[in-house]
Amino acid sequence: MMRPDSKIFVAGHRGMVGSAIVGRLRQDGFNNILTAGSDALDLRDQRAVNDFFAANRPEFVFMAAAKVGGILANNTYRAEFIYDNLSMTTNVIHAAYTSGVQKLLFLGSSCIYPKLAAQPIQEASLLTGPLEPTNEFYAIAKIAGIKLCEAYRDQYGCNFISCMPTNLYGLGDNYHPMNSHVIPGMIRKFHEAKNANADSVTLWGTGTPLREFMYVDDLADACYFLMKNYDERQFLNVGSGQEVTIKQLAELIQAVTGFTGSVQFDDTKPDGTPRKLMDSTRLHKMGWLPKTQLRDGLALAYSDFLTTAQ
Repeated sequence: MMRPDSKIFVAGHRGMVGSAIVGRLRQDGFNNILTAGSDALDLRDQRAVNDFFAANRPEFVFMAAAKVGGILANNTYRAEFIYDNLSMTTNVIHAAYTSGVQKLLFLGSSCIYPKLAAQPIQEASLLTGPLEPTNEFYAIAKIAGIKLCEAYRDQYGCNFISCMPTNLYGLGDNYHPMNSHVIPGMIRKFHEAKNANADSVTLWGTGTPLREFMYVDDLADACYFLMKNYDERQFLNVGSGQEVTIKQLAELIQAVTGFTGSVQFDDTKPDGTPRKLMDSTRLHKMGWLPKTQLRDGLALAYSDFLTTAQ
């Protein structure tokens, strides 16, 4: 069990997920949280990672570090997405084993599942069909992380667990106009259109794909819950269980940002997976449920954008 003085390494603490996990730990009084930004520790460097673990001896590890991006970034920087994520994942998991970490939680992604997986997507759907081509290389790196945790558990008895979050958004998100995910990308587009008094906003795709979203603080709470309560080999989905179309999402963000023009969809651009809803029944039956409604979370995200991305 984690104690208030336990050494806890949060890899990726400057990212949206990692910073939320640090905040959740501090909320419960944990005061020995180890962090290291990429300027101090390049997780792609095996020797540097091994030295860090040997010197600091963390007892618990949240592996939240990753190179992430939206459809365009995943499609454009394929080599970087697979190399960077594979390197970081293998280095951290192996160092956790060699340094005697008590427990590690690896965070994957819902993109690990086949493009046309039966909905809602159960954990058993992993490796049952082709991946979505636009994020295949990122997904393969995340699948490797799951399998590494399973292998080190099987061979060495390591208490390494994995969870697969649904689509995330919230404080500390990436609002870059080219490399962002759908929610932060829309927030920027609608905000800039409002400021420019534009008549319309054009979004990629048809607007018909169904997506599930979860506020990042809810994921951090789920990770904390799993670190305390879950010790099994089977990875778990972490989602809200609710879905909206991209068009409905656009309407919510339009309302939150106050843009009064029209919304157009460019159907010459890719939609990605037609539907992606996670089956999070296993986790929910354990007693954990998300707390943040989508409209409320979007308002918080827009406030974050106004204070951090201007």
